[in-house]
Amino acid sequence: MKTILSFAALTLLAVSSAAMAQDKQTATADFIGRDGKASGRATLTAAANGGVLIEAEVAGLPANKWVAFHVHETGSCDAAGHHESAGKHFNPTNAEHGLLSAMGPHAGDMPNQYVDQDGVLRAQVFDGMVTLDGKTDGVRGRALIVHANSDDYRSQPAGDAGERLACGVIK
Repeated sequence: MKTILSFAALTLLAVSSAAMAQDKQTATADFIGRDGKASGRATLTAAANGGVLIEAEVAGLPANKWVAFHVHETGSCDAAGHHESAGKHFNPTNAEHGLLSAMGPHAGDMPNQYVDQDGVLRAQVFDGMVTLDGKTDGVRGRALIVHANSDDYRSQPAGDAGERLACGVIK
């Protein structure tokens, strides 16, 4: 009996350790729309050699349109304030905005995403400039934002991306 309990305890410890390691390698962000209602979710997974894969599905967006998708600096999604509480784009290196900028991009700059005819954005985006829990490049505790317009990848400071339609705090 003593051997069985010890084996069971070791198994439980191994499973708990694996779960804790998994928690450090993944994060989620639950999106809310401008109306304050739940509109989707993103799952973020740390890549073994750096960077983060972001898989998102967000509903209630304008159909058949390209929209900007960014990491913002503050983990706050106040729908009443049109998600302005999320602050500026996440930019730990003080780079210029834009994937096509000679002095950019921000760590939070990501490619535009397409919203299909059903008004749902479905995306898999890799951001190689961030980590989940790094000291300066970590995104856990920050926010993901879906904007109303596409990013022009050049205009300062935010690519002329327009209003913030959906916001999710990365946890």
